Amino acid sequence: MNPIKSLIEKGEGVTLDFKQVINDSRKIAKSMVSFANTIGGTLLIGIRDNGSIAGVRSEDEIHMLELASSFHCKPEVEYTVEEHLIEGKLVLKVDVPEGKEKPYYAHGDDDKWWVYIRVNDHCILASKTTVDFMRTQDRPLKLQIGSLEREILKFIAQSEKPTLKDICAKFNLGKRRAGRIIVDLMRAQAVQSHTTEKTEFFSAVL
Repeated sequence: MNPIKSLIEKGEGVTLDFKQVINDSRKIAKSMVSFANTIGGTLLIGIRDNGSIAGVRSEDEIHMLELASSFHCKPEVEYTVEEHLIEGKLVLKVDVPEGKEKPYYAHGDDDKWWVYIRVNDHCILASKTTVDFMRTQDRPLKLQIGSLEREILKFIAQSEKPTLKDICAKFNLGKRRAGRIIVDLMRAQAVQSHTTEKTEFFSAVL
């Protein structure tokens, strides 16, 4: 089977997104950033949401990709483009590797810069905890496991989908301090963050 058709049959997910057309470079920047901030992925341009082939005009789409990467992503997101002729129609395969300079920001319609991650087949706004984790991943970890950290770990392990708000309430902590502790525990691979469209919760790594 044609490799592009094989991808289409897999359907959209964490590492695959279909776009019928690119008519807004800011929107495509959001998709590119979400892949770069997660584990990388592929955009198939010229494919409808239902997997049918629409085709594109390569010059227009490639120009939009260049605009997105250069002007609406910060830092600039790397990508490669391949042209494929499927059923007589042109489809672009755009591969975005996992970024080396996380977090990556997309320029929003409100003129602000936002961090997105890929969750299932959606681009989700990253939580402050996730952004702070990305920013500090390459820094030396200076975590001291004291009684508070041990109690927070125990609480996370014994709770069902505890949020930062739950942790603040349980231990009478401000969001800033609780967030720093959670980020350090994430960096120590003791805690894992789970983001959904509505909230973020944590689990203990057992």
